[in-house]
Amino acid sequence: MKSLDRREFLEIGALASVGIVMSKGKEVSAAPPAKTFEFEETTVSRLQTQMQKGELSAKEIVRKYLDRIEDIDKKTINSMIEVNPDAVEIAEQLDKERKSGKVRGRLHGIPIVIKDNIDTADRMQTTAGSLALLNAPTPQRDAFLVEQLRKAGAVILGKTNLSEWANFRSTKSTSGWSGRGGQTRNPYILDRNACGSSSGSGAAIAANLSAIGIGTETDGSIVCPASICGIVGLKPTVGLISRSGIIPISHSQDTAGPMTRTVADAAILLSVLTGADGRDSATAQNGKKARKDYESFLQKDGLRGARIGVARDFWGKHGEVDAIADASLDALERAGAILFDVKIPTLGKFGDAEYEVLQYEFKADLAKYLSERNSPYKNLEDLIKFNEENAAREMPYFKQEIFESSAKKGSLTSRAYLQALNKCKTLTRAQGIDAVMTKNNLDALVAPTNAPTWMIDLINGDCGSNYVSSSSLAAVAGYPSITVPAGFIRELPIGISFFGRAYSEHVLIKLAYAFEQLTNARRVPKFLPTFQ
Repeated sequence: MKSLDRREFLEIGALASVGIVMSKGKEVSAAPPAKTFEFEETTVSRLQTQMQKGELSAKEIVRKYLDRIEDIDKKTINSMIEVNPDAVEIAEQLDKERKSGKVRGRLHGIPIVIKDNIDTADRMQTTAGSLALLNAPTPQRDAFLVEQLRKAGAVILGKTNLSEWANFRSTKSTSGWSGRGGQTRNPYILDRNACGSSSGSGAAIAANLSAIGIGTETDGSIVCPASICGIVGLKPTVGLISRSGIIPISHSQDTAGPMTRTVADAAILLSVLTGADGRDSATAQNGKKARKDYESFLQKDGLRGARIGVARDFWGKHGEVDAIADASLDALERAGAILFDVKIPTLGKFGDAEYEVLQYEFKADLAKYLSERNSPYKNLEDLIKFNEENAAREMPYFKQEIFESSAKKGSLTSRAYLQALNKCKTLTRAQGIDAVMTKNNLDALVAPTNAPTWMIDLINGDCGSNYVSSSSLAAVAGYPSITVPAGFIRELPIGISFFGRAYSEHVLIKLAYAFEQLTNARRVPKFLPTFQ
């Protein structure tokens, strides 16, 4: 296949969306679209039914997903950083268990992709996209959530690319780029960004490269790539899912979460991921608040009588986004929801404090992780030096300003840190979400998740494209949010977010599922043709 330089690639990506391809300035015919994938838009329930009936085996399912990754991923979206060399063998063993009468649960034999900042004690690597961790020892133990997945019978198909170090290295980064994995692209229009930092998980699930996936979020890194890639993304309450074995940014805000094509699959996956873990003290606070079954909240009439606050602060930023959001509100009302316009008085007042907290916690939490991993690089100073010595590969497009500023921060007993942390929690919880919801007796808040995604730009970095982002309030509070496809602006997905109090995932799932069933807004992306 002829290689394309960057200019040619971007030209093709833009024109392919309208069915025209240019080669050296000449219009040429596009190749016919690829045939429909057998498991396109399939669900966990559908795959389970097919395996139960003997129509498919886990081994067959895994092989077909691996073939699809091989056929289209590197040629188009570049979402996978590595595939699991043992995936087929694991699936084969799970098929033997099924034949013997043992089925571990709803995920038995189901392929899943996970982000490359989640530890696996196997033949795959865990690098956060950085070349610095390529030679680090393999984690001695799976991340807790990986242990949960394996117990449930899920087949880890591979790891997804991400914004390197979960997009906390440079203030001028291009989301979805890592030194190890290169640039992930949006599957809807390939010259567009897939958002970060869980770009690979979002793009892979949107492109039907796996049944389900997992991302991680500190602020926006699940809901942004999910909405921008036209899928469902669920960011849980911080601590509902253990963070042990996940390369960190901030223990105050970090969490893993489901990234799926349907709310039902997100509920199934969340039911497996929760659990108390002695390695993450935040999970001890879950108690009875963590539910074992989120599927029971998949109710088509879940919006009837629901009291939802419309966070009007997020309107007025992008006219076409507003139109989709308004249509979503109409759908909510038709389904029986009671809407209240609300203003959140603390919005825009905690951003500097959040950044301060993240820098302090990143320095401390990453050093702890690197020490436990027995990495040759022990702290931010070591990583800064590595990047400088390997600048051609690690910093060809952007530098490491966040690394450098975080390395200068003091300890977690510093007065500046403690004041910033208190400000964040007060403004987003007591004076933010909790205050607004209590005043209006609300079940949840709703807002648009995103504007149309921006062009990939490795020279100027992310531009945001008049970006609408409603992630920060719930992220800084450590509260849950879920984004669901709501519509499209010229082939680019737009999502709507529901968010609320701590441990209200069951409420959000109920609302999001009812909205999804009513609107059915998701649609399959169109891929760039293959070029000879």
